Amino acid sequence: MAMKIYTCFPQGKTKALTMSYDDGKVQDERLVGIFNQYGIKGTFNLNYGLMENPPRIPADRIAKLYEGHEVATHTMTHPTIARCPLTEAAEEILEDRKGLEKLTGKLVRGHAYPNGSYNEQIKQLFRQLGIAYARVVESVPDFALPSDPMEWHPTCHHDDPKLMELAEFFAGFQKRQYLKLMYVWGHSYEFDDRNNWDVIEGFCRYMGGRDDIWYATNIEIIDYMEAAANLKFSADYGLVYNPGALSVWIQVNDKACVELKGGSLTDLSSI
Repeated sequence: MAMKIYTCFPQGKTKALTMSYDDGKVQDERLVGIFNQYGIKGTFNLNYGLMENPPRIPADRIAKLYEGHEVATHTMTHPTIARCPLTEAAEEILEDRKGLEKLTGKLVRGHAYPNGSYNEQIKQLFRQLGIAYARVVESVPDFALPSDPMEWHPTCHHDDPKLMELAEFFAGFQKRQYLKLMYVWGHSYEFDDRNNWDVIEGFCRYMGGRDDIWYATNIEIIDYMEAAANLKFSADYGLVYNPGALSVWIQVNDKACVELKGGSLTDLSSI
């Protein structure tokens, strides 16, 4: 009988949680502390050209504060880019990338559209300028991986009244034939504005520390799924070659979870 093979998340998990927060205001200090306490991974979308404008996190604090998380672009100065010439949009994204990469010493390849503004031309332009994904603001509560990484819809905003209902469904979901992703976004200053830090503290306390959830940044999810898509199988899928550097996990015949290490050829016929 032919084998049945499913792609898994790292360590054979089938659920992932990611968070995305915009603008780099000083409230990120408290939010990062909460994420770190509960093992949650976040992506923080920053405007390099606005960092010296209080109340934003200053440039000399960026690398240390966001260590272990992802720093992504949000344009230099937060314009409504669909109303701008494409040359201006290109400068906004490239200068933001350059500045953030200088501060972090890392590649910066993610994005969140400022004011939720984008169009097809901008999607194509940003992809050509090294952006691997871009988050929009319209939520779709289906726990799906992005069909178009340049138009990545989150599951919900943290102020969604159904946040904990969605979290409970996600945490309790046990059908391993699906890959499920919960993606929450917002702005950390909203917790001060609305005096509701208990919302994110409660969410992270509930969702953190679970053995069956992969806690990942946006770019980790994109890179992992690309690596999984690049696996090379023999015609009878008894052999699989992983040409990339990242390990990829697959489930074989509803039981065995196999790690396919980067650069390895694996015989699945004996599993």
